[in-house]
Amino acid sequence: MGWYVYILECADATYYTGITTDIERRIAAHEAGTGAKYTKGRGPLNLIYEEECADRSSASKREIEIKALSKAQKLALISP
Repeated sequence: MGWYVYILECADATYYTGITTDIERRIAAHEAGTGAKYTKGRGPLNLIYEEECADRSSASKREIEIKALSKAQKLALISP
């Protein structure tokens, strides 16, 4: 089972970063208002970045790294 770090763009142009083993299920939970307190009421949500990690530990570490980035750095990360 792989772990993923993902970034969602909320309707208010803010970003939410999280980890999961099933991105589709997790986004559905966010959109239903049960995924995270932060994303509740901030939809529609748009998946703008995903990155596969080897295990939960590395996914959590990467999530912390991404959350520490400025918005400009996050934009650079998600740009093709």
